[in-house]
Formats: sequence, structure tokens, C-alpha cells
Amino acid sequence: MSRPELVAPPEIYYGDTEAKKYTQNTRNQQIQADMTYRALELLSLPPGSPAFLLDIGCGSGLSGEILDEEGYTWVGVDIAPSMLEVALEREVEGDLFLQDIGQGLGFRPGSFDGAISISVLQWLLNAETSHPTSSPPHRLQRFFTTLHSALRNPSRAVFQFYPSSDDQIQLITSIAQKAGFGGGIVVDYPNSKKAKKVFLCLFVGGGGQQEVPKGLEGEEDDGRAMFERRRERERSRGKNGKRKSLKDKDWILKKKELYRKRGKEDIPRDSKYTGRKRKPVF
Repeated sequence: MSRPELVAPPEIYYGDTEAKKYTQNTRNQQIQADMTYRALELLSLPPGSPAFLLDIGCGSGLSGEILDEEGYTWVGVDIAPSMLEVALEREVEGDLFLQDIGQGLGFRPGSFDGAISISVLQWLLNAETSHPTSSPPHRLQRFFTTLHSALRNPSRAVFQFYPSSDDQIQLITSIAQKAGFGGGIVVDYPNSKKAKKVFLCLFVGGGGQQEVPKGLEGEEDDGRAMFERRRERERSRGKNGKRKSLKDKDWILKKKELYRKRGKEDIPRDSKYTGRKRKPVF
């Protein structure tokens, strides 16, 4: 996979202190986790199969931790250096890139099995300068065109975002469709001012057979409890129905190799005892 060109970040972004406070806030962690799990459900990946995902606006890696737990390999892009720095300090699994997505993505065609994005898409509606190429339609066009190219066929991309008007939703969806995407808007809890969430669920390929998922109804707590029970069942069991170990030998070897690539010292050498459970001492 080719490395995207690094671009200069905007003048206003999270400082180091703000980035750490945001990441350490337990409410932010819970909200991010809930929306990431919902995005993964809308992504509708084959259960039990590996996937290579793109986290758009990955920030400090809160969503990436969920992707790790679910067994996915991922790459994250974000415009804020301070957030990426916190992600590096937290030793997230994914590879990280500093990039303004409004300038387009630089990945090879067909690189990813899917993409998610939490609370980011609305920022592309801000014009950085008065130059025509910095207008929201131009930024959206560059982003969606290059994202469509970077996704495999068939696949999906799911965005949770905060539109301020129906006109913004129409602008975003129309430009995504012009870039080649199918799909549409999914609204969870549409009758709740507090719990309402808007998702853009986009399809690549599929021959027009894919249907836009339905939004959640009822109370947010009911939906959250349902997700928690389902996640716990799926996470605790492997393909053969048996309870799986979250930190088996393959997981440990992968983690150690990641640390070596990042230059971390004092990594224990691999051996036949790596990942072996110790017998209890009585």
C-alpha cells in the first residue's frame, strides 16, 4: 500500500493537553465505542473473516481499539498531529497517517475491505480558503472519488456524522453518488433529540442488490443493551463455537512484531514458550 502524501494541518486543532483529555474522558470513550460498534454492524462484514479496514478521522485510536478487539487489521488517517501522537503513545495496532482527507486519499485501488468514520464527515463542509478548489463540494468530490477507488468491490463505507441541515445531507449524498457509490442515509432513534444518530452507509459494487439498512427505533438504552449482549457472545466464541482466547500465541507474536517495527526496545525474543499458558503453582 502506497503511503499518502503528508499535508500541512490547519491552524486550529487539538493541542497535546486537549487531545489527552479528550481521549481519557470516559464518556467520550463510551460514545465512541457505541458508535463504532454500530458502524461495524452497518458495515455488515462476513462474520469470522479477516478484513483490512480504513478508519477515517481515527484521532487517538479509540475506534481503532474496537477494531482490534473485533479482530480486524486497520489503517487510520487524521488531520490532527496531536491526536495521532496520543495514538502512538497508546501503542494502537493500526498504521497511522497524517492527512487532510479533503485533499483526497492516496491509497492504491482496492486496498480496503471497508471503511468507517466517526464524527468527522461534517468538517469537510468547512471551506478552508476562498479559493474555489477549497470549497466543500470540491473537497467532498476529491474525498469520495479517492475513497471509492481505495475500496474493494464489493464493500461498504459507513460514516457517523452531524449534519446541521437537510441541505448538507443532500450535498454529501449527491456527491458520493456521483463518485460511484450506492447507498444512503440511516437514522437511529429519529424521534429522540438526545439519542438521534445519522449514518451515511455507502456501497461499492454489489450490482444494485444491496439495500440500505434500517435505522434503530425505540429507546437508545434498549439498543445498547442488545448490542452489548450480542458483542459479548460473538467476542467470546471462535469459529468452532468454543470460547476463544483474546491473547493467543498469534496475537502475542503480531503485537511483538508491531513493537519491533516501531523501534521499541527490550522486546522478549520469540520461542516455543511464547503464548503458552503457565500452569498454576500450588
